[in-house]
Amino acid sequence: MTTPPRIRPAYDADERTQLLGWLDMQRAIVHWKCQGLSEEDAHRPVLPSSPLMTVAGVVAHLRWVERDWFEMIFLGLPGRGPKFETAPDVEDPDMRVEGVPLADLLRDYERQCARSNEVIAAHELEEKGRHPDFRAASASLRWVLFHMIEETARHVGHLDAIREILDGETGYY
Repeated sequence: MTTPPRIRPAYDADERTQLLGWLDMQRAIVHWKCQGLSEEDAHRPVLPSSPLMTVAGVVAHLRWVERDWFEMIFLGLPGRGPKFETAPDVEDPDMRVEGVPLADLLRDYERQCARSNEVIAAHELEEKGRHPDFRAASASLRWVLFHMIEETARHVGHLDAIREILDGETGYY
């Protein structure tokens, strides 16, 4: 699998292009932060108080966050994935990926991002979400895009720190 390019949107691009461009760049950095990691390191917890905060766990979490926001909350589809298939008392089920190869997690994330981009392309930025059970469905697609940029960038920061602790690799852009 090749790493998607890390390209910032043009300064004079329209709003939709800028929003999707910034989100796609953060998504590409997720892939970049995973390059060259062994399976052992991808699943190695480095923060004693957060044992699920692994590179693999973060990638899995980001995949399900993409699905939750764009397909469930925005389109109104039923909940799916670890959060909905696990006992309610299980903490962070979407980050529990022991034994799942990083390449599989990245492939699933890439597919989910492509699906999210299809949803984005098919709807106006002003359009509101549709899920009747979530207050967040009152948000516009624009708001969801801003949130996903924030969410993805926040976890890119986690990947940055985890990667530096694991093997000293640093770099943002």
